[in-house]
Amino acid sequence: MNKFQAMEVFVQVVDAASFTRAADLLQLPKATVSTLVQSLEASLSAKLLHRTTRSVTVTTDGAAYYERCVRILSDVRDAEESLSRTRLSPSGRLRVDVPTGLASEILVPALPGFFERYPDIQMELGSTDRPVDLVEEGVDCAVRGGELWDPNLIARRVGVLNFVTAAAPGYLARYGTPTHPDELARHRCVNYFSAKNGKVYDWDFKRGDEKIVVTMPGVIALNDSNAYVHAGLAGLGVIQMTDYLLDGHVEAGRMVQLLADWISEPLPVHIVYPQNRHLSAKVRVFVEWVAELFANDPYMHMGALPRSQAAALAA
Repeated sequence: MNKFQAMEVFVQVVDAASFTRAADLLQLPKATVSTLVQSLEASLSAKLLHRTTRSVTVTTDGAAYYERCVRILSDVRDAEESLSRTRLSPSGRLRVDVPTGLASEILVPALPGFFERYPDIQMELGSTDRPVDLVEEGVDCAVRGGELWDPNLIARRVGVLNFVTAAAPGYLARYGTPTHPDELARHRCVNYFSAKNGKVYDWDFKRGDEKIVVTMPGVIALNDSNAYVHAGLAGLGVIQMTDYLLDGHVEAGRMVQLLADWISEPLPVHIVYPQNRHLSAKVRVFVEWVAELFANDPYMHMGALPRSQAAALAA
């Protein structure tokens, strides 16, 4: 038995809570994964995992051994990287998840520069507004908007999301133009709901010291940012979305910005990765690249203001 490989397999099984998922992530036969864990238990004379037909959970001995394995594997990888060119030329498969609109408008257009800098990395980019389970789905890191509550993730704040309110000219011609957030209750609006819990998000507005939270009436709710913008373009109602997704449509006349003297509270953007996963060179350079990209982006950097507010301050 290769003890080092067995330890890697055991850690992956615990992280994924499944022999099948661990085998898929490691690209090994499930039988090999099971045999390695059994051999490891035999060599230690200890039961590391509770197995049922539906779940895999770690025993008390297994939990203690898991923590040691994580530290040992991390130390070994650090030693290997310090004696190789990995830090200078990171390589291998990198699995990343990014919200749909952020991927299409900001990150993907900039990726040629990333691959020029790191040609030996092969990226698998998931683009979804659904908050993926990084450990269970084998994702190395993810970009997420909003406040974070998962204590199992390490987060680095890298930017902000600013929102604007808008509607299609055809909609406004038919239903009129709201001039105050309170008037939105009499309008048709396009709602956005959480893919995680189905909650429909309220809209918030701020002007000076005045703050208003509005529960929006609507005939449709979506959970994909690109589809949401297209619902607004189709005239289904008033929408509130990130400025980097709407400004081009406003400038082209396809959408009209509303309530420009009101702003919505910006949302922080973080790049996250599991706290118990070794931060490899390829993940480290991607995190640094995203932080650099957002710091130089007029929409994403942490001092950014919505364009309407910036224009009002400049006037």
